[in-house]
Amino acid sequence: MSLTLPPTVTDRAWARLSEISEAMGEQKPLRVAVEGGGCSGFHYDIKLDEPAPDDIVLERAGQKVLIDPVSLPFLQAAKIDFTDELIGAHFVIENPNASSSCGCGTSFSM
Repeated sequence: MSLTLPPTVTDRAWARLSEISEAMGEQKPLRVAVEGGGCSGFHYDIKLDEPAPDDIVLERAGQKVLIDPVSLPFLQAAKIDFTDELIGAHFVIENPNASSSCGCGTSFSM
């Protein structure tokens, strides 16, 4: 059995998730998943979602980030962050396991 380190979530990402929850009037977890496809082989699917029984749950101050067990090895030791740039504001993944990624930052290969 190999140990898989979960990703970390930055203070900026937790703060943005809290802002989203406040604006919606409810706390809904952020799901970060890895799926096949995208221009580099895999892509990130980041959305507000309900927890599943087998999810890995990262929690801070009542906010939750969900990762399914299939995605966890692809996200080992990654960093979930939030950025607000000229091209737009969005959650981003800094993934040390990715050997390359596309320009948009949502797809990668290993």
